[in-house]
Amino acid sequence: MCGQENENRFARAKERMLTRHLQGRDITDPGVLKVMVEIPREEFVPEVYLSQAYSDGPLPIGMGQTISQPYIVALMTQELQVNCDCEVLEIGTGSGYQTAVLSRLAKKVYTIEKFSQLSESAQAVLSRLGVSNVAFCIGDGSCAWPESSACGGPQSGCFDRIMITAAVPKIPEPLVGQLAEGGLIVGPVGCGTVQELVVGRKREQKIVETVICSCRFVKLIGKWGFKE
Repeated sequence: MCGQENENRFARAKERMLTRHLQGRDITDPGVLKVMVEIPREEFVPEVYLSQAYSDGPLPIGMGQTISQPYIVALMTQELQVNCDCEVLEIGTGSGYQTAVLSRLAKKVYTIEKFSQLSESAQAVLSRLGVSNVAFCIGDGSCAWPESSACGGPQSGCFDRIMITAAVPKIPEPLVGQLAEGGLIVGPVGCGTVQELVVGRKREQKIVETVICSCRFVKLIGKWGFKE
């Protein structure tokens, strides 16, 4: 009975998320909306925060990191314009929730996480959910996908889409180098407590940026990110 009650509670909370926080704002992409409803966000949230799994706010996941609010996850995914032909690089696996969202829309997702504990937890959840088109790497995401990775890399040598899930002072040059010509990159850029969510398209080896909105993310620690 308790299990059924939980399912009903999550179903109601998910419906509120869809109508109020996603459709009620500016999330219109039908594919993104469908995936946000299909993926059980409660699987990626620490047990102590389960009652807030579908609330529109970030939640701690350990190691000083957070799972982003549903609206921001949906917005970044919508701006990235992922389709079934895309090979996507995600910088910052975190809980694995954004990874799961991308995996439902992309051909394949390559994701890098600095903290092995978070990567291993995300791998376990995604495996339990039957996600099989994700390659994982533990390391410095600001340095892009390592060429020496045992998981290989994109068939073309460059990624069609890149998503950065932690704040960077500017878009790291190694990521620019791994983005395909005409490809899109989305992420929070800025050195303060409030950043700008930026979407950029690569044209003639440079990124043409457009600011979407203000946002708040934890910092990406790394060679091309922030120092410890």
